[in-house]
Amino acid sequence: MSLSLAIALVILLFTVLVALEMFIGHRSVRSLRDVVPDTYHTLPKVSIIVAARNEQRNIREALQSLLNLSYRDYELIVVNDRSEDDTQTILEQMSASQPRLKLLQISELPSGWLGKNHALWVGSQQATGELLLFTDADIIMEPTVLNRAVTFLVHNRIDHLAATPSMNMPTVFLGMFGAAFVIFFSLFVRPWKARDPHSRFHIGIGAFNLVSTQVYRNIGGHVPIRLRPDDDIKLGKLLKKEGYRQDVVYGSDYLAVEWYASTGELIRGLEKNAFSGADYSIALILAGAVINLMCNVWPFLALVTTSGATQGIYLATVIIILLMVADSARFHKMPSWYALGYPLVSALFVYIMLRTMILNILQGGINWRGTFYPLKELKKNQV
Repeated sequence: MSLSLAIALVILLFTVLVALEMFIGHRSVRSLRDVVPDTYHTLPKVSIIVAARNEQRNIREALQSLLNLSYRDYELIVVNDRSEDDTQTILEQMSASQPRLKLLQISELPSGWLGKNHALWVGSQQATGELLLFTDADIIMEPTVLNRAVTFLVHNRIDHLAATPSMNMPTVFLGMFGAAFVIFFSLFVRPWKARDPHSRFHIGIGAFNLVSTQVYRNIGGHVPIRLRPDDDIKLGKLLKKEGYRQDVVYGSDYLAVEWYASTGELIRGLEKNAFSGADYSIALILAGAVINLMCNVWPFLALVTTSGATQGIYLATVIIILLMVADSARFHKMPSWYALGYPLVSALFVYIMLRTMILNILQGGINWRGTFYPLKELKKNQV
């Protein structure tokens, strides 16, 4: 057997195993669509906490959707984190006519904190609910989403529930990237294993992290992850490590976000956590880049650079990849045909990972929303 044929067979086998896990895994994650809101019992009070910094583009619509929630007992706490645009003006206008909206102002970032993490921590200290919902300032929520999520959490007796949003992208290419990112994220965190107390895999999603207030306080809140750019998923890791129960649900029918408005914004936006997600490991980033290129890009190129049995094996690999991505896209309310862009956006993702790592190392840290965070300090905050 030639080396090229052997490599093709290994990639095919790897692809089959990944596709099977994705196929089974996606179908084991439950959906908020299937949750009937509990109308027979009094559900606990929820404190919704939003950190906002320079969010004038989306915050009015996002907060209005939160104020329109049908949940009976909740409060909305918005923490304006040193915004330099019209965010504060918008918040003051909305809070003046909405008594449910509590506005907090941060004018200075304490040493040893990431801005968003500090804002969420400050907001949590003012919360009076039995449950805390951490969400981003650009998330649009359907009115019944909180009823469904709290019903699911209470009936399943879990301490932490994450929900996936749908991603509204302004261009087809960005939509294709979103469909591919779901694959990358799913393979990285294995969300279907979050509920397994014996699995090391955990979950956390910035768009919707619902957690028991007492449990959140028991683990120290955001203090243990105060310098983690990937605070949402690390919050989930802390909860899982301490033995608390967590799960994830599909919420794409009830949550929506305009993830990024342009490819340039996408590339710059992922600078915050592409390196931190690998715990600042150069070896892990390089290994991920090689595996991504070999398994997600090379099979497509091999269709025109190989022949015979090797080409046939790569054809089978490509078909399996496209079916896997199309199936995943369907689960997340995206067009199945977005799978056609998978090799191109996979190559872009490799570029983003390598670019982010190199920039973080050369700059000695991360520039995020007008604040510089030294890499030396970020690396100390291991979870």
